[in-house]
Amino acid sequence: MSESPPTLGYIVSVTGSKATAVLVNGAAAKPDGANGVQLGALVKIPTPRSLVFGIVNGLSIDQPSSPPAAADRKTIEVDLFGEGLGADGGGDFTFQRGVSVHPALQQAIFAASSEDLARIYARPAASNARIGSIHQSPGLPAFVVTDRLLGEHFAILGTTGSGKSCAVALILRAVLEAHANGHILLLDPHNEYAAAFGDLAEVVTTATLQIPYWLLNFDEACAVMVGKASATAESETAILGDAIVAAKAKFANDGDMAEHLMVDTPVPYRLSDLLTHIDEAMGRLNKADGSAPFLRLKARIESLRADQRFSFMFAGLQVRDIMAEILSRLFRIPVAGKPITIIDLSGVPSEIVDVVVSVLARMIFDFGVWTEREDAVPLLLVCEEAHRYIPRLEDAGFGPTRKAISRIAKEGRKYGVSLCLVTQRPSEISESILSQCSTLFALRMSNEQDQTFVQRALPESALGFLATLPALRVQEAIVVGEGVTVPMRVHFDDLPPDQRPRSEATAFSAGWQEDRGGAEVIAETIERWRRQAR
Repeated sequence: MSESPPTLGYIVSVTGSKATAVLVNGAAAKPDGANGVQLGALVKIPTPRSLVFGIVNGLSIDQPSSPPAAADRKTIEVDLFGEGLGADGGGDFTFQRGVSVHPALQQAIFAASSEDLARIYARPAASNARIGSIHQSPGLPAFVVTDRLLGEHFAILGTTGSGKSCAVALILRAVLEAHANGHILLLDPHNEYAAAFGDLAEVVTTATLQIPYWLLNFDEACAVMVGKASATAESETAILGDAIVAAKAKFANDGDMAEHLMVDTPVPYRLSDLLTHIDEAMGRLNKADGSAPFLRLKARIESLRADQRFSFMFAGLQVRDIMAEILSRLFRIPVAGKPITIIDLSGVPSEIVDVVVSVLARMIFDFGVWTEREDAVPLLLVCEEAHRYIPRLEDAGFGPTRKAISRIAKEGRKYGVSLCLVTQRPSEISESILSQCSTLFALRMSNEQDQTFVQRALPESALGFLATLPALRVQEAIVVGEGVTVPMRVHFDDLPPDQRPRSEATAFSAGWQEDRGGAEVIAETIERWRRQAR
């Protein structure tokens, strides 16, 4: 049995999951931060049947002297988060979350020992992956529970420069090291992650991306083929719907699929058949002045087909049913040594990037829905810059994208489809969708709105961590939720240079030391600019 630690203080108030203790003289932190109670420190309170654990979330001096004196009454606020059952005078115990036996008034409070921490943060019995070390005890590894992390969605939140991209790469790598046959689709808006995964990743750029126009559902097709500012948009939408159904029916001919065809059915059709149907419908008009929406729609489709930037969607004169090939590549089925697909969205035209994200998110969900349960292939969608696609305001952003991601958040776990949301502005993201993420990795946040938003998302037992968000160092995070045994502050493991995302900001001090570039650099930049290819 280990020697009992010195008493820090005594309980003077207990309210729900919170307790207040008065410190004994000498227990308060010294000015240099040594040998005293610290914000974020773990404490324990023995009860007749258990050992209750809490985390210090506030320190104060009641009615301080001027200057403060050693005799001043000092108090600490403690968030209770779990208990050790079967504890015998601080000996062996089984830790569990939640508190069944609350401490009584005047009970002594002690600092948690290294042995206590080792039991609290012990490696989970379930499938797990190491992501770093515990802040309070750097020698203790920090683990996530894989099935809970992935099965119930997770989010990675942090301001720019907090190490968010490295955290994403580290977590995904840790999971893949333990589960080599994963299936991850990562949406990369800034071409950051290709360098982080090397041979583990299938990197898809606009030069190799294939999302044929016939894979779009009706809402997505309208967003691409009907001009937003068109005065005849409503008429064009109705015309396009009829034309798509007719073109799909003609391609399917009299096969088994013909009787099941709807405007959203993901089967091929020819643009030539689409345009022919539009011409025929226009020819049936009684008045020539009603032809404007038909002509506008035809012109828009023709311009898209001729625009090289949209070649990943409209290229090729021949139409083949390559849906199986596309899904196999995107979802890594079979894995073939590359469990992650990175979609580089940086070269996708800005006016349809939301449509591309909508198609990918919708397909990953529909694939899960229509796969037989016994053949299910668990899939993870990682959505970087998530606030762009699921903004807080309901009428902002692209509706189909929001709907597709929302369906994954609300129903995906039933079908083996998991979601990871990554953002540096949590206050700008849909609160209802973020609330579906059962595990949160919160990195440094200095913006008050973001902190307030995260506070609403944190469980009550972890609110004490909120005060530390602005003070977190790079490579540190607060992790709470179902994916970890208990809320914890972690220091992420180091990533080797060749496994880090390419997310560093341009160094002006280095770039302006010499006269760089010249005519050749400008010419190459213009060439890539015009070709829309890196």
